Amino acid sequence: MSLRVYDFRTDIANVLVTPQIRCRFLKMEVGQFNTGHTHDLGHEIFLVLQGRAEFEVDGQRATLGPGQFCIALADQYHTVRNVGDVEVIMFLSVTPHVQPTHTFWNEDGTRMPPRFMPAGSYDEPADRATPTAELAGRHAAAAAALAESAAAAGAVQRAEADRYLQAVEAGDERSAAAARERMWDALSEVFSRTMALGGAWNAFAARTADPAPADRSGA
Repeated sequence: MSLRVYDFRTDIANVLVTPQIRCRFLKMEVGQFNTGHTHDLGHEIFLVLQGRAEFEVDGQRATLGPGQFCIALADQYHTVRNVGDVEVIMFLSVTPHVQPTHTFWNEDGTRMPPRFMPAGSYDEPADRATPTAELAGRHAAAAAALAESAAAAGAVQRAEADRYLQAVEAGDERSAAAARERMWDALSEVFSRTMALGGAWNAFAARTADPAPADRSGA
């Protein structure tokens, strides 16, 4: 990915969409508000760049102006309203970005069914060429790869944690550092495969909300 500079006055869209993070500039007209929701996995950060916005997060309210930000953690119900007399422009990020990204609730506090969104909802082009069966296969393969990596990493963590503790007990800092590095090497692969699974799942989930033309015909 090449270096690109974004401007909140012109780039009102999702500017980065990956399993690790989704971020965007968002504009809200005077009086506009969003539907309250939670995120099953993601923490969301809101940074106000222009205007004044009232945020409700987990039952508490605050009005933010330019240069101020707030955070809605995973599972914290939140909503936002433009309470000023000019457009609100904010930068927001959600980490991680794994569908279904938003959870909505009924008035009686019961959870609504998951909503899977098409790629266009995140300003991404829809993949209308790859067969659904292939997307499902990629997801299943990514899940299997993660399971294999996690099992291998689990064995490494147990063995190297013992070596680390033994080295610390013996005052052997070099061996302790080496054990810790081996633990991280195995663990970093698990995180990488987790993100790969998130990407494969998001592609499949987007297809379920925006089928390819061939899938609509039953082919």
